[in-house]
Amino acid sequence: MATKSLKTIKRAPTATPSDLGGNAVRDIAGAVNALLADTFALYMKTKNFHWHMSGPHFRDFHLLLDEQAEQIFAMTDVLAERVRKIGGMTLKSIGQISAQQRIPDNDANFVTPQDMLAELRDDTKSYIGYLRQVHELCSEHRDSATTGIIENFIDESERRHWFLFEATRVGPASV
Repeated sequence: MATKSLKTIKRAPTATPSDLGGNAVRDIAGAVNALLADTFALYMKTKNFHWHMSGPHFRDFHLLLDEQAEQIFAMTDVLAERVRKIGGMTLKSIGQISAQQRIPDNDANFVTPQDMLAELRDDTKSYIGYLRQVHELCSEHRDSATTGIIENFIDESERRHWFLFEATRVGPASV
């Protein structure tokens, strides 16, 4: 009896009813899941660089990357829950993240601090582009809740990009 109940539970549908059409749910869930995979990849790379930071600006860069990683990680739950709210299924494993991420990993044994910051700067710029693509798709499907979330994430990501850009400037400081 208990086994039968467990099997029934495993087969129970998890799709939350939504007023968005089936195509909209499919398209938005797919796009947000790809964005979620990129968010996890960017988070992991940021933490990787945070853990392996070195050099004369260690403390400043270490703290900067820790702050940015916290902001990025906070986005993951919001994105995943949004997919579920509209009736989609979200990522379930590291394998799915790896298969969908567009932000490349960095498995190098040593990366200079400037190269770390420059790589994160460029990845964040790409990430902002992915956010804008998802925003456009959600707008087309009239999903204002997801577009609102994405707009906030664009603003937060632009701030992280700005900090990374300024930290990677070369030459005399401007006044």
